[in-house]
Amino acid sequence: MIVQKSYQENKPTLYLVPTPIGNFKDMTFRSIEALKESDYIFCEDTRITKVLLSHFDISTPLRNYQLYNEKEQAEQILKLLRSGKNISLVSDAGLPCISDPGFYISRCAIQEGFSVISLPGANAALTALVASGLPNEKFTFYGFLASKRTQRLQQLQALKDKSETLIFYEAPHRIHQTLQDMKEILGNRQITLARELTKKYEEYIRSDLDTILEDERELKGEIVIILEGTKISTHLKELQTLSIENHFQYYIDLGLEEKEAMKKVAQDREISKSDVYKVVKKISI
Repeated sequence: MIVQKSYQENKPTLYLVPTPIGNFKDMTFRSIEALKESDYIFCEDTRITKVLLSHFDISTPLRNYQLYNEKEQAEQILKLLRSGKNISLVSDAGLPCISDPGFYISRCAIQEGFSVISLPGANAALTALVASGLPNEKFTFYGFLASKRTQRLQQLQALKDKSETLIFYEAPHRIHQTLQDMKEILGNRQITLARELTKKYEEYIRSDLDTILEDERELKGEIVIILEGTKISTHLKELQTLSIENHFQYYIDLGLEEKEAMKKVAQDREISKSDVYKVVKKISI
């Protein structure tokens, strides 16, 4: 068991600092403070982060941290933490670790007993979700689907029976093919596309897959896809193709009592228990 008392222990700390996803006004006071007070900042692209630091007059030394050099740079961060330095990690936009580098060094720092503190801030997935108009009490964030179509179809197949709202990121050059694949595997569903979030040309497109695939407009910028979950699972669809008698027998074979089996059939088919009872009673006569 590892217990971290973030603000009660004087330990070297790795701060996971969110950065704006498009609008610098979304930078929090705490994030600015953490970046100024850290000994080093590690980032994905120094060119992008330099613009951010310059805007907020932050002069903390900058280092590179990307997936291709993650393990090497993680060791550099650990050495700095061991020497008592505080480190901030940022991504190009949004929260580190969310479809961006950061998980590996966070786990390593935790295992070595350092504090790892995540600051709240901008996140494209949640920003899009709450304004999507789709249910948001339960959701699955998937991030980017595979770039290869065969793998992407397999991933969508695995998500087919999820009833909660689904959240994806997608690049503009793949968006049309991805939407076609979603229609092929998941069927027509309600969907919201959110792009250029927090920027001047922020846009929400709320529709269904059939309609949106007929739209020929060109979509630019990183896109968040908010997709309606399934209303009925594949297994339930199969049960509904059975006769009421066979549907009832399915639950009896699973070991349910007659009353419970009739109740389940009624729920599955969205009919009254009395309708199921009439059919079942006719069988037993």
